[in-house]
Amino acid sequence: MTKEELRQKANDLPQQPGVYLMMDKTGKVIYVGKAKKLKNRVSQYFQSGSQHNEKTRMMVSQVDRFDTIFVRTEFEALILENSLIKHHQPRYNILLKDDKGYPFIRLNTGVPYPRFTLVGKAEDDGAKYFGPFGGRHETRQAIDAVCSALKLPTCSRQFPRDIGKDRPCLNHHIGRCDGFCLPGDPSQAEYQRRIEQAVRIFSGHYRQLTAELQQEMAEAAEALQFEKAAALRDRIRAISVLGKQQQVIAGVCADTDIWGIYAGQVRCGAAVLHIEEGNLLGRELEVFPAAADEGEAAILAAVLSQYYLDKHVLPAEIVVSQFWEDSESFAALLSERCGHKVSIRVPQRGERMELLRLARRNAREEVERITTDCERTNKTLEQLGALAGLTEAPHRMESYDISHTGSEDMVASMVVFVDGKPLKRDYRRFQIKTLTAPDDYAAMREVLTRRFRRYLDGDGKFKERPDLLLIDGGEMHARTAREALWQLGLTDIPILGMVKDDRHRTRALMTPDGNELGIQQSPPLFAMIGRIQDEVHRFAITYHHEKHTKNTYRSRLDGIAGIGNQRKAALLKHFKSMKAIEQADLAELTAILPRAAAQSVYDHFHKKDTL
Repeated sequence: MTKEELRQKANDLPQQPGVYLMMDKTGKVIYVGKAKKLKNRVSQYFQSGSQHNEKTRMMVSQVDRFDTIFVRTEFEALILENSLIKHHQPRYNILLKDDKGYPFIRLNTGVPYPRFTLVGKAEDDGAKYFGPFGGRHETRQAIDAVCSALKLPTCSRQFPRDIGKDRPCLNHHIGRCDGFCLPGDPSQAEYQRRIEQAVRIFSGHYRQLTAELQQEMAEAAEALQFEKAAALRDRIRAISVLGKQQQVIAGVCADTDIWGIYAGQVRCGAAVLHIEEGNLLGRELEVFPAAADEGEAAILAAVLSQYYLDKHVLPAEIVVSQFWEDSESFAALLSERCGHKVSIRVPQRGERMELLRLARRNAREEVERITTDCERTNKTLEQLGALAGLTEAPHRMESYDISHTGSEDMVASMVVFVDGKPLKRDYRRFQIKTLTAPDDYAAMREVLTRRFRRYLDGDGKFKERPDLLLIDGGEMHARTAREALWQLGLTDIPILGMVKDDRHRTRALMTPDGNELGIQQSPPLFAMIGRIQDEVHRFAITYHHEKHTKNTYRSRLDGIAGIGNQRKAALLKHFKSMKAIEQADLAELTAILPRAAAQSVYDHFHKKDTL
C-alpha cells in the first residue's frame, strides 16, 4: 500500500481501544502496539511532517500494511499486546528474552506424591505452574532450596511405588530429607502438607506461612512437644533465608521491586532490585537492543508489561523513575490479576530514591560492560546514514573545508573517515587555482570538480568513492557541492553541511535543500560530527598557515645577494621570526652569515637608514 492509502485506512479506524500490527512487504510483523483510540494513534504514523524519532521513521518507511484487533477495554489491549509481541518477536519492539529464557516450576497435582519440576512453558494440563522465573540454573536451585527447607525428597525414587524397598538415600542421613521412602511416619498426609507449604512459598505467601509455622511452634512448645517445636523452628529458619539466598525466590518474597532503566547508544538495560522490609533480597538484569532515542517511559512500559503480565506473584509496590501513559491502568490490571493492590510509585527523595539510583547504576554498568567501542561507532554511523537517507551506515566519508586570508593563499582540505576513524593516508590538500578574489562557494565548486573528475578518470590517488560528503558550512555550501557533483553526473552521493553556532561550535547538519537536521539529541553522533568538522578545519588551517608563511618568507628574503635556501633557513632558525631578522644589527647577522651576506641582509632592511 502507498503512504496515502495507509493514511486513509488509518483515518477510517474507529475511536476505540485495540491493538495494531505493522507489517512489511513480506507480511512479517515488524511492530505491535496498543491504543486507547486506534484512529488517533495509528494515523499519527502516516501524517506528513510528523516529528518521529529515528527508530519510528525507519519502521514507518518499511510498513506495507497494517492490521488491527479491536478489544473492549484497555486491560484486554495490554494483555493482547504482550501476547502478540511474544508470539511475533517484532523487530521494532523492545524485546526481553523469549519463553525459553524464563522457565516455570510445575507441580503434577494428579498423583499421590506430587513433585516440583522445571519446564520451559506453562501448559493447560491440569498441573500447577509457578513463575516465570529467572534463569534455568537459578530456578533449579530454588526448587532444591525449598525442598531442602521443608525436607522434601529430591531423589529419583517414585512414591508410593518405592516406599520401603530400599534404605534411605544420603539426603536423609545428612538431614536434608525426612525419609518419605520409609514405611509409616512421615505419612502421605504430612507429605501433602509440606507440598502445600512449598506451594505457598512459590505463590508469594512466604510471610503468612512463616507466621503460621511460628504459631504452630509456640503451640507445640506449650504442649511440651519439644522435638516437634525444634523441628518447626529449624524449618522456619530455613524458610526465612530462602529469599536472602536465592535470587529467583527473591522475586516471590519481595514486597517492593525497584526498576532502573539505562538507554545506551547500542543497547538498553533494565535492572530490578527485589526488596523485603528494606532489605535487598536479589537483583535481576536484562540487556536488550533498542534505539538510543527511545524514551525511558516507553522502555518502562514495554519492559514491565513483558515482565509482569505472565506472573501471578507480584510485589505490593513497583518503584520507577517516571510514570507512563498507561501506568494507572497497568497497576489496576496487575492488582486484579494477583488478588492484592499493586502500586506504582515515583520517589522524589529518601531511601527509595537511593535504591532507584542503585538500580540505574546496575543497568548502566551491565550495558557498558558488554557494549564494545566498535558497536558504539557502528550505531552512530547507522544514525548518520539514516539522516543522510542511506539504507546502511556510511563506510567512507569525506569532508571538505576552505581556508584563506582575504584573496591570498586560498586553499582547501579533504579529510577521510573510514568506519568512523580518520584515514590520514587519504587526506588531500588543494591550492585554489582559478580565483583572484575570495569566494568560498566557487572555491568549493573548483575543489570538488577537480577531485571527482580525477575519480572518473581513474586517478589512483582519488579512486575511492565516498558514501557521504560532509561540507564545512550551511545550506549554500551543501547546495554548491551538490551542483558540482551533479554536473559530473554523480547524483547519488548524499551531501550534508556541518553548521556551526555563533561560538564556532558544531550545531547541526544541513541538507542542500535547506532542511536542518538536529544532532544534539544524540550525544555520540553530535561528538562524531564535531570531531570531523574540527579535523577538516585543522587540516585546512595548517595548510593555509604553511603556505602563507612560506610566501611571506619568500617575498622578504628572496632577491638578497648571497642568500639562498640554506641561509634563509639558518636565519629563521636563529632569529625565529622575520621581525627579529629585520631588527638585527650587522654584528648579530655576521654571527650567522659570512660578512658579505650579512651586509646584504642588513642593507636590504635598512635602505631608508642609508638615504
